[in-house]
Amino acid sequence: MEVTTVADIDPRTGNALPTGGLVTLTHIIYGLHAFSAIAGLMGTMFIVTAFLTGWPSLIAVILNYVKRSDVRGTFLESHFRWQIRTFWSALLWALVALVLAFTVIGLPVAWVVAVGTGLWVLYRITRGWLALTSERAMPMAAQG
Repeated sequence: MEVTTVADIDPRTGNALPTGGLVTLTHIIYGLHAFSAIAGLMGTMFIVTAFLTGWPSLIAVILNYVKRSDVRGTFLESHFRWQIRTFWSALLWALVALVLAFTVIGLPVAWVVAVGTGLWVLYRITRGWLALTSERAMPMAAQG
């Protein structure tokens, strides 16, 4: 069992400070997600489909789940939650777009949903990565 000392506590927040390796890992995870999203911009796929089906994003979300217990109690916990929620929310909206795409009337709506979700994914990656660079936690959604 690891003992936390006073030096391991952030005086501003009272939370435990993460190790440098975990901060680096979180940067790598944002990078993997960004790589997949940018691949969607460069190719013929939508951003959201590249984000959800690209190997880098899949590896990133697996890393989020595997290392989640290691970041518990640090500001990185909010980043992992942010990244995981971004992935699953994007998947949900992509499925909505897919269902809409099967109807002729819903096709334009499906396109808007897919493009909107892709832009939302880019926003979430950018906002999260900038906060990580500033060593700030992401906002936590209401629990309960």
